Amino acid sequence: MRPLDPVTSKQRVAYGLAFFVLFVALWSWATLGGHVSKTFLANPLTMVQEGFDLLTKQGFLYDIGMTVWRVVGGFALAAVIAVPLGVLMGAYKPVEAFLEPFVSFARYLPASAFIPLLILWAGIGELQKLLVIFIGSVFQVILMVAVTVGATRRDLVEAAYTLGAGDRGVIRRVLLPSSAPEIAEILRLVLGWAWTYVIVAELIGSSSGIGHMITDSQALLNTGQIIFGIIVIGLIGLLSDFLFKAFNAWLFPWRLA
Repeated sequence: MRPLDPVTSKQRVAYGLAFFVLFVALWSWATLGGHVSKTFLANPLTMVQEGFDLLTKQGFLYDIGMTVWRVVGGFALAAVIAVPLGVLMGAYKPVEAFLEPFVSFARYLPASAFIPLLILWAGIGELQKLLVIFIGSVFQVILMVAVTVGATRRDLVEAAYTLGAGDRGVIRRVLLPSSAPEIAEILRLVLGWAWTYVIVAELIGSSSGIGHMITDSQALLNTGQIIFGIIVIGLIGLLSDFLFKAFNAWLFPWRLA
């Protein structure tokens, strides 16, 4: 290995699989070898058995579906509001000066801190959970989109004005096309954060979802189910990340050039 030397796609896959093989081997050694009590950490075989039981007997597929719906719903709501605001902030400096202090302040507020207020305002139904994800995502997207749009090459903007474009034309024909690939990448990254917020939302006042299952399993000291739930979240998040990457590559092929 040398610093910054690239690896082939096959090598990347092999290295990634090697890490998981090593991780499972260490996990098996610690649990099956009796080095860690099963009360605190289930072994891989027990985890698989508990996961199969969840899927076949306890309706865990419904919980997975509810969690996915909450992530998609809350994230989509955040994106619909955040992207236009971020574009406005990046394009117009007075708008940025007006909104940036509040957005920078709000993005440091943990979404979980709003749960008591959201329960008072929206109850413990789906709206409360969607709002937790919305609050956790919207301010991050606004600021990141604003920075991306604001970093558009100035010579492109000046060229558009020279060719007779107006303010709206500059936004529509220069700022948005130039920033769109990066905005899509921002959405992909923040979608990963949304998965952390949904579990927090489901830990309190929820009767369904992966977070609800994890809470119930914790009360029963069933670490096998807890680990299986965590792995399912990681697998769904990884799948959504790959799909987002593929969609972005198809939508913006010039970004790879």
